[in-house]
Amino acid sequence: MRKIAVLGSTGSIGTQTLDVISRLPDDFEVVGLAAGNNIELLLEQVHAFKPKWVSAANETLAERVRAEVPAGVRVLSGEAGLTEIAGNSGADYVVCALVGSLGLTSTLAAIEAGADIGLANKETLVTAGHLVMDRAKSRGVSILPVDSEHSAIFQCLNGEDGKAIKRLLLTASGGSFRHLGREELRNVSVADALKHPNWSMGAKVTIDSATMANKGLEVIEAHWLFGLPYDQIDVVLHPESIVHSMVEFVDTSVMAQLGNPDMRVPIQYALTYPKRVASPASPLDLLKQGSLHFKPMDFERYPCLRLAFEAGRSGGTATTVFNAANEIAVARFLRGEIPFLAIEDIIGNVLAKHATQAAPSLEAILETDAWARKEAAETE
Repeated sequence: MRKIAVLGSTGSIGTQTLDVISRLPDDFEVVGLAAGNNIELLLEQVHAFKPKWVSAANETLAERVRAEVPAGVRVLSGEAGLTEIAGNSGADYVVCALVGSLGLTSTLAAIEAGADIGLANKETLVTAGHLVMDRAKSRGVSILPVDSEHSAIFQCLNGEDGKAIKRLLLTASGGSFRHLGREELRNVSVADALKHPNWSMGAKVTIDSATMANKGLEVIEAHWLFGLPYDQIDVVLHPESIVHSMVEFVDTSVMAQLGNPDMRVPIQYALTYPKRVASPASPLDLLKQGSLHFKPMDFERYPCLRLAFEAGRSGGTATTVFNAANEIAVARFLRGEIPFLAIEDIIGNVLAKHATQAAPSLEAILETDAWARKEAAETE
């Protein structure tokens, strides 16, 4: 039985992870849960899964949790609580389902403890991919992708020779505004942006999908997960979200992984790999689906994706800046401070001000991250 800690347990990926685990009670024991501000849901999870370690966003919320959990449950708070659960709870598998760069230090702590990682937090690799992958390799730790696109590529590459890969093809739905032109995007609302046509996701990821920044983060993550240069990573628009991604090989064969949009499938595969077990997801009926559509990516329509490729090719701290500036810009849009198209402007402006450092240390990454957030918060 594997001992599991879930970081970000009350978010979209976290709740679906626990749903998967609840269906496999003989395979997994939840030893740690870390959440943010949703204390009511966290308490429900604690009572259902009985972890010995729990963390909330801050100490005030942690006090509320302590008052309502059984004796013997260790309740922590903040980033220190995340790191403690990741590294010291006894988990041999840590699901990192946090949103944003918050997942970096806790993921590194889990790796140092020798725990395998189920990675749903793409920002961890975007911010410090070289550090994370190097430490995972040195500790003999597996990093298993949870995102549907990277899970699809991972599955397509099972048993294949990496030298035979011609390119990776990540699919993108196009997000909430895929049918709108550039001019029509100037006055879109937050409510409209949060209506993703295919997936149920958190607010930040849904906005990232609409700007295509999310696909840019996935491109950078794919670079680190699969060790391929950016010239061998492409993105295609696929509005149905049935083909989750593809791999083209040197013999012109293309492998694809298909399924209905349901995050429980890649989550479960990351948890049970290399085994496959029955899933609660609805099976794909291609006869009922009828047709699938693919379009080339338009980098003029989605400049955030272009910026992500440029940052990835620059390497070093450029991807740290891309991620941090995007996080702040999206938060400002969600608060109603800036219009939708200002997100891409802020990212581009902050990147233009940055002098990239190659192969940065963790300290340099954290300093760069703080600088980029301050710049993004002040950029009009």
